[in-house]
Amino acid sequence: MKIALFGQYYQNSTAEIVQKVVTFFETNAITIVFEASFLASLKEKNIITKNYDTYSNFNNLDSDFKALISIGGDGTILKAATFVRNKNIPIIGINAGRLGFLATIQFDNIEPLLQKLLNNDYAISKRTLLSVKTTPEYENFKEFDFALNEVTVARKDTTSMITIVTYLNGEYLTSYWADGLIVSTPTGSTGYSLSCGGPVLTPNVESLVITPMAPHNLNARPLVITDDMEIELRISGREEQFLISLDSRISAVSKDTIVKIKKSPFTISIIEFKEESFLNTIRKKLLWGADKRN
Repeated sequence: MKIALFGQYYQNSTAEIVQKVVTFFETNAITIVFEASFLASLKEKNIITKNYDTYSNFNNLDSDFKALISIGGDGTILKAATFVRNKNIPIIGINAGRLGFLATIQFDNIEPLLQKLLNNDYAISKRTLLSVKTTPEYENFKEFDFALNEVTVARKDTTSMITIVTYLNGEYLTSYWADGLIVSTPTGSTGYSLSCGGPVLTPNVESLVITPMAPHNLNARPLVITDDMEIELRISGREEQFLISLDSRISAVSKDTIVKIKKSPFTISIIEFKEESFLNTIRKKLLWGADKRN
């Protein structure tokens, strides 16, 4: 059995987490394969001194891996998804960040929940992704044309609003006058979209959310649509470029670019344990039921 380990950032808690995870798997005779740059940073800080097999891209992973363990925050899992793509390797997130809607395993639960992984005592949550096509095509979107959380279009070099003419399955919806527009998956509904007033969706809902960012037309509200719709965006404004972000990957494109967004043909598998379910996570992270009055 092989386990892939991935981490994007080094934080104070990362050393203890890595040591716990490595000790657990080596005690259970599980083969560990590190992402190459993550292992290099751990060696540089003397957190890891031994040599391990490594992977550096999507092609180095295969179905022999039982899971990919992401050590960090939710952003680290978004990055991990670019290595997994359609390989169907499930991802587990160990939280070394802050909120952790995706990276739900906490430090104190590492060993018992990893034991449940080995015992196959878990559930798989299939997460929708979004794919992006642009006209004209841009090189940045050819290999990494998908997003687990959201696709966002936004103004670039100006404080002026942009106009985002929006179509659903070829039918005109509306024109948003705003700082930008977020198209979110259910997974991303607890992220940027939520901070802009969008609703929280449970992960298995077959829907997407369109959320305007600081809209000037005040009657513009977040809209929930079925995830089989194709969304077309045409952006205009005073500047020659605007930004497109796929999760944390950002590119500048010309304002005459047409952006088409639809559900990707593959999903990402997230491992869930009943102790750290989605409902339990949002209840804790969003303080639902906690009466915190001044």
